[in-house]
Amino acid sequence: MKMKMQIQQQIAKPVHEVFNAIVDQTQLSGYFTIDGKGKMEEGKTITWRWEDYDGSIDIHVKRVETDKFISFNWSGSGSETTVEIHFEEHDGITTAKIREYGWDKDDNGIARLVEQTQGWTQMLCCLKAYLEYDINLRTIKHKENA
Repeated sequence: MKMKMQIQQQIAKPVHEVFNAIVDQTQLSGYFTIDGKGKMEEGKTITWRWEDYDGSIDIHVKRVETDKFISFNWSGSGSETTVEIHFEEHDGITTAKIREYGWDKDDNGIARLVEQTQGWTQMLCCLKAYLEYDINLRTIKHKENA
């Protein structure tokens, strides 16, 4: 049996804005990745890069339903997993739910699940700050030595 994780975040924006902030790589690079171009589309492979992690990973998009659902495969945790993002809107507030699954039920799988839960939590917090307050929490600023 494979393990899975799920987190969710409410964002005080319409579902279309929240959905587009994830599928539009230009917007995604405003709070989560760097160098994003294009949109997530079914069957397409895109690359996400991070400055703070000094790495990149290919995302293999499986399914996209506008304003409702995104799924993709990747190896962001070092293991091939599936990510599903569900969107629901009520009274102008969108709930984004992220599920990731596919880890083995062993010490390594548990460690990867925990790391991914932390990463997706950070992503949703950054998305909320980006959309609600126009803030990029992932911007790296280097202090000059005195």
